[in-house]
Amino acid sequence: MSLELIAREGLPLPANVPARRLVVDAPQWTTVARQLHETGAGLLTLWGADDRDRSGRFHVFAAFLSAGQAVVLQLALAGDRPVYPSLERWFPVAGRLQRAIHDLLGIAVDEGDRRPWLRHGGWPEHHFPLRKDVAAGDIRPGTPGPYPFVRVSGDGVHEIPVGPIHAGTIEPGHFRFSVVGEKVLRLEVRLGYAHKGVAKRFEALPLLEGHRLAARICGDSAVAYSWAYCAALEAIAGAAASPRAVHLRALALERERIANHVGDLGALGNDAGLAFGLTQFSALKERMLRLNHEVFGQRYLMDYVVPGGVRSDVGPRLVRLLLDEAAAIERDVVALRAIYDEHAGLQDRFKGAGQLTPSTAKALGAIGLVGRASGIEQDLRVAMPWAPYGDLRTVAALRVEGDVAARVQLRFDEVMESLRLGRLLLEQLPQGATSTAIPGGVKDAIGLGVIEGWRGPVMVALEAEAPSAIRRCHVHDPSWQNWPSIEHAIVGNIVPDFPLINKSFNLAYSGHDG
Repeated sequence: MSLELIAREGLPLPANVPARRLVVDAPQWTTVARQLHETGAGLLTLWGADDRDRSGRFHVFAAFLSAGQAVVLQLALAGDRPVYPSLERWFPVAGRLQRAIHDLLGIAVDEGDRRPWLRHGGWPEHHFPLRKDVAAGDIRPGTPGPYPFVRVSGDGVHEIPVGPIHAGTIEPGHFRFSVVGEKVLRLEVRLGYAHKGVAKRFEALPLLEGHRLAARICGDSAVAYSWAYCAALEAIAGAAASPRAVHLRALALERERIANHVGDLGALGNDAGLAFGLTQFSALKERMLRLNHEVFGQRYLMDYVVPGGVRSDVGPRLVRLLLDEAAAIERDVVALRAIYDEHAGLQDRFKGAGQLTPSTAKALGAIGLVGRASGIEQDLRVAMPWAPYGDLRTVAALRVEGDVAARVQLRFDEVMESLRLGRLLLEQLPQGATSTAIPGGVKDAIGLGVIEGWRGPVMVALEAEAPSAIRRCHVHDPSWQNWPSIEHAIVGNIVPDFPLINKSFNLAYSGHDG
């Protein structure tokens, strides 16, 4: 049975990658989702919308990555407290996404886990801050209640609560370990402490300003988020950035990937007892950030990607500096990789630790770097290439072991590939303008921007409200898919290995919580 036979095509879904929108009823929502699961599609994200001022209904959307395209299902829901079919039985990540939708909009699922996810007492139980009749400044503090963690019982089993406030300067998250001695039997992660209400904030911004907020949702992925936002806006507006601008965007994205990977490689060496690695890789990252400031005007490129193009051009002198730096970084990374590979103590800590098997990764829907380290061959720069990646012939890195060592090796592989791509982008940099005007009077529409960031696919679903306002903007970080994977990867390991395993995933709190 084809998708066309059981669901009708919705309005066009402008996107920077091949995309379809299917309008479904409740039975079709379940049928199509199950069919997508059976054909190997992955759930990218879920989000809800309060459209009672237009249609008298709520809507819930589900975005999937399927066979080289994005498929978005749209389901209309009637009533003030609507219910829709859960997708958790086929896509485990749906569980937490559905809980977040309920906390924000009061849209519930018909079965499954209904514990609060985002609220944390930040607002009352029956107050839903993302509804259209709730003003942005309408803050009603709630009362935090006990959270029903899943309990593990048995002789010698006890719990170790860690967080949400940690000893280091890191973002908040709660980790509830169930252990026997030092051996971990179960881990349950609770997040949502970094929720900032960005979806509501977007509604107060003009369309041409939203990219600045998108870039600040998760600072280490500023280019990915701002590009995804601009891609969605440009798709709605029917505008396209110039070839030179998209080359410079891709250059910034690959530099963001390299900087994060080398930073992680240093931190992973340090967590395994090799402080030398932290020192060397931190120096590499610092050199990159300093050159970023000279070339692009910022160390972290939060304002470089703008609607219609990029903020500034890169002239011949700066191109030469970037090429020289790439050669130096490649030389240093090759040397440091040899040290890591030959260091017996380091490899003893890395190998076999925090293993996420390919079968478990597939069942959980792991994506991005985490998925590729466990045999899931998916990189949107290859599978759904947007300009300029269609001409670059990106080679996706892949490992199958799924342990800390695999995630370390994958980072090395991706650094080398990103250096190669960066050189190509600079050597083949087209002539021309770096910005294109976005036409006014953008029509009411939903646009989709999907960008393969360094963690995995970053998605922005942007709905315009003519002529220049944001009706809603939903952003998605790949950490949603991969946080549950840590809960599986730690089982059977000892508690002191958790910082190393956690760092090998290096998932976002801020990007995840929104």
